[in-house]
Amino acid sequence: MKKHDELSKSELFHALRHQKLQWAGNRRLKIYGTLRCKSGMRMKVENRVFFHTEQEAKDAGYRPCGHCMRTKYVEWKQYQDF
Repeated sequence: MKKHDELSKSELFHALRHQKLQWAGNRRLKIYGTLRCKSGMRMKVENRVFFHTEQEAKDAGYRPCGHCMRTKYVEWKQYQDF
């Protein structure tokens, strides 16, 4: 996991361009999603984190975004009702 505010613009651009970072998350809300998610693009820089893999986000305790990952969110939500 990499925090957005700890990366320089050039480091971030390089990592995104070479697809080293595939997922983004909200550090405060513990939600992860795709890099193209409209909800994710609106979050504050200080709350944004990046992940190399989806499994890395899950292992860190993040849940799927309800907007860009609707199917996975519904599956996750189904198991939270217990």
